[in-house]
Amino acid sequence: MTAVSTTSTPVIAAKVPLRRRLSSASTYVGALIVLVWGLGPFYWMAVTAFRDPNYTFDNTPWPTHLTTENFTNAFDTSRGNNFGRALTNSVVIGAATTAIALLIGSMAAYALARITFRGKTLVSGLVLSASMFPVVVLVTPLFQLFTNIGWLGHYQAMIIPNISFVLPMTVYILASFFAELPWELEEAARIDGASRLQAFRLVMLPLAAPAVFTTAILAFIAAVNEYLLSSLLSSDATEPVTVAIARFTGNDPLVQPYAAIMAAGVIVTVPLVVMVLAFQRRIISGLTAGGVKS
Repeated sequence: MTAVSTTSTPVIAAKVPLRRRLSSASTYVGALIVLVWGLGPFYWMAVTAFRDPNYTFDNTPWPTHLTTENFTNAFDTSRGNNFGRALTNSVVIGAATTAIALLIGSMAAYALARITFRGKTLVSGLVLSASMFPVVVLVTPLFQLFTNIGWLGHYQAMIIPNISFVLPMTVYILASFFAELPWELEEAARIDGASRLQAFRLVMLPLAAPAVFTTAILAFIAAVNEYLLSSLLSSDATEPVTVAIARFTGNDPLVQPYAAIMAAGVIVTVPLVVMVLAFQRRIISGLTAGGVKS
């Protein structure tokens, strides 16, 4: 019996590190697959953007025939493209959508998290259900509505629908954060004579800065990435980059300028990627701050 026990113990001890190594290896392999799956298209877009247009369909997986001509063509207006104006339009639409969504969403989230009122659960359910509403169903009614009131082709025809899409996410993130903030801070402000609005503006909102910052980044990215409604509700003067890139034309009207389109995609994507990487700690802290109870 003693011999059996002494020989089995090292075997069990050897199996434990092996399982840990296999578990770690599977984690790294999974992370690598996700990384390649997510960054692979962006890498190929960047490679094509810096490749000579005559070699657009070259299958070489690394950069070859490097040139910056595609970026010049992306901003060239002689072919009817106006990518620079589209960039400005996207910034205007995204910034306006984000600002209004944060203004309304922060107060709505505070009310849902800190105030008790009749129908609170129903209101929360309606806010979440609004985020699941299919956008394609709204295309025809919004097109008809904005045509009748003369808004078709103006900024508000894209900002207002974007707000309705971004607002549920804003309320959801901020409400979970406000719910976890200490009640004592708000009570102390109320005892000192502050109204509920003053307590929200001067005490609670500054404490929610990480969540507000996170929500602002996510809302801005969502507004800039919107395409379906913008393709129908915008005009040549107000179209965002998503629509402008889809309408790119080259020297030959029958041939898509793929290289210039890839260059435009890199110009739009890189600032968003850099912004997310630069503020990833704030984004993570904002997303997780309301999910852990002390």
